Formats: sequence, structure tokens, C-alpha cells
Amino acid sequence: MHNYKVAVIGATGMVGQRFITLLENHPWFHIEMLAASSRSAGKTYEEALGGRWKMTSPMPEKVKKMKVYDASADLKLIAETVDFVFCAVDMKKDEIKALEEAYAKAECPVISNNSANRHTPDVPMIIPEINPDHAEVIAAQKKRLGTKRGFIAVKSNCSLQSYVPALHPLMKYGVKKVLACTYQAISGAGKTFDTWPEMIDNVIPYIGGEEEKSEIEPLKIWGTLEGDKIVDATSPAITTQCLRVPVSDGHTAAVFVSFDKKPSINEIKQAWKEFKGAPQELNLPSAPRQFLNYFEEDNRPQSKLDRNLEGGMAVSIGRLREDSQYDYKFVCLSHNTLRGAAGGGVLMAELLAEKGYFKR
Repeated sequence: MHNYKVAVIGATGMVGQRFITLLENHPWFHIEMLAASSRSAGKTYEEALGGRWKMTSPMPEKVKKMKVYDASADLKLIAETVDFVFCAVDMKKDEIKALEEAYAKAECPVISNNSANRHTPDVPMIIPEINPDHAEVIAAQKKRLGTKRGFIAVKSNCSLQSYVPALHPLMKYGVKKVLACTYQAISGAGKTFDTWPEMIDNVIPYIGGEEEKSEIEPLKIWGTLEGDKIVDATSPAITTQCLRVPVSDGHTAAVFVSFDKKPSINEIKQAWKEFKGAPQELNLPSAPRQFLNYFEEDNRPQSKLDRNLEGGMAVSIGRLREDSQYDYKFVCLSHNTLRGAAGGGVLMAELLAEKGYFKR
């Protein structure tokens, strides 16, 4: 029976808030502590937010009066109290890397939503349905850090979690090159229309660092475990364009793909329909029953209609057809703060819990 005490580090931000809503009634993980910056430390969670609760569901009663701890100054206390932490802090990358390593060295596992450690060779970056075997590199990471149970595991960038899952079952046909144009919701920037009115009736054709992440991170996800590190895959060749669009939640991707051995449209649809990963096989609490869902309608998927499919943990696909420059093109959608951020982190934690990585 799984029963773990957890802390949310960066609890006042949008992803931290999403973690709190997902953990409110979680059967395995129970919020024991909340932490944020020194500005919030010492206040109750309700006081620290000061009306900045951004979720559509109300703030859980349990957390309103919980004391907010200092993520850095109270690190030792937090590490001693909980079994592991979810980390979603807003800091400079070098500061995040140092903070996460400090928790790990204090023998407290870290499930991170941050990008700082995504390219550390012995830190697994896991999409649970795609590369659960990368967790095996944790043994090498513990050896480097000198820990018995402390480690860091990260989730990938939210934008690529709409199209990489759709490409993964097609890798057997030799995915050769990919063009992905992503249309990303404002919650990916931690914003709502109330706090970012400039986004109403607007599209911004640049999101800092997003295209580099979308082109490089999939190669680590599809990489191989060699000795004490994960070695990135050398293909497929991926190029991306990332735009911010006036949508509250849900990242959409227009995907173009070419193959070494071109499958038929029916073969592609069948591969999507039949695909299952470790979360489905293990029946993890947050796992969608059907991970990849294809819509035959020409006007689907739509962010407003489909982003919450299977609790926001499924990927929606549509408009598969042949292309004049690539072999095929199609459209994908995923909920960026659920599957793409906090939900993906919770699912990864469930996978690692099932594999025994949080045991004392």
C-alpha cells in the first residue's frame, strides 16, 4: 500500500497550485508541507497567495491555513519531514539546479517541473508512457551525489507533450524528420486573461527558449541508457515554431512528419489506438485509460472541447492526411498544466513509487 507524505516547493505559482489541486484527493500522496520563497514564508498559504489563486476549482480547505515554509532556509526540516517533494519554482536556472541537488543530497527525492536539470546526463526526463526505463539511471545519479535515496527526476517541456506521444508509436516506421508548430496557451506562462489582458485578441510569435527545448528534449526522451548516463538519440531531425495564442489552457501542435518506411493512414490510426505504456499496464491512479485519442471530425481536436479529456491526461489527435512536402500532417492537443506540467509530474511520481524509488 502506497502512502507518502509530500511537499510542494513553489506552491504559490500556477504549476504549484495545479499540484495542490491534483494532490487534494490523491490516494497515494498526501500534502504535508508547502514551501515558496522567503517573501511567502511564515504566512498561511491563503495569506501568501493574497487573492492570486488561478485555478477554476476553489482552493482546497486543507491547505488554506497551512504554514508556508522557506524552500531554501527550511530545506533540512522539509527533507526530514516528507518522503519526497514536487518542485515547481520560479528562479534562475543555476539557483534551481543548486536547490534541487541540495534536496537530493538531503536524501529527499525531487520530482521536478523545472528545466534546469533536464540536460543533466544522469537525471531522467520521463514521459511515463514512453521512456519509463530511463529511471534506471537514478542508480548512477545517486552514486554521483553520494546519496542512498535522494535523487532528481524531471518532466519534459509542456509544449512537446502534445506531439511527441503521437510520434512515439510511429517510430517503428523510421520517423525521419518532423516539423511541429505549437500554439501555446497563456497558462504556460503562468498567466490568466485577468493578469495578461495584452493577450486578448493577440498572437505573439515568440516564446523565449521554447523552440530550442521542443527540438532538443525529444532526443533525450528517445535516447538510450549507456553506462552511467542517458545518451541522446541522433534522429529524427526536428524543427519547431512556437507561438503564444489567446487560449487559457491547452497546447495545440500542427505536425508534419516523414518516414523511412511510409505507413498507411490506417496503420497510423491503429498504432495510436493500440498504444499503451507502463501507466496503463500498471493501472496508475492518474493514468488515462486511452492515452492517444483520434478524432475523425475535421474540426477536432479543439482546446475548449478536448483539453480535459481523461482528466486532462490524454492526448487528442485529428486531421491526419497526406502532405505535399512531408509524408503526413496532423494536429495534436494536450492540457499544458495537467499532462504537460503538474499532472505529468504526479504520474511520473506514481510510476517511481510503484517501482520502489521512494521507499525508506
